[in-house]
Amino acid sequence: MIVSFLAIMKKTDLILSLSDSSNLSKIDARIAVEVILQELMQGIISGQGIEIRGFGGFYKKHRKARQGINPKTSERTQVGEKFVPFFKPGKLLKEIVNKA
Repeated sequence: MIVSFLAIMKKTDLILSLSDSSNLSKIDARIAVEVILQELMQGIISGQGIEIRGFGGFYKKHRKARQGINPKTSERTQVGEKFVPFFKPGKLLKEIVNKA
């Protein structure tokens, strides 16, 4: 089911949508969403990543240390290396988004 939203969907909206479109109670839908999000986070944190065929993949990406510039003061500062969450959309998701 593809839903069009003018605003950003919040977690509570996702829970209500899941509850309305299935035979799950709101409590069961909340638990299901919480479990899915927890598993996504654990997959990203572990470095293994999560891939959902047709939708996309969630990964942990390494960013090297670099020289940054404060846009307000133009002061140069060193930004340390870090890991950031990364989402790579799948082919089907790209096709659907481009048709919309």
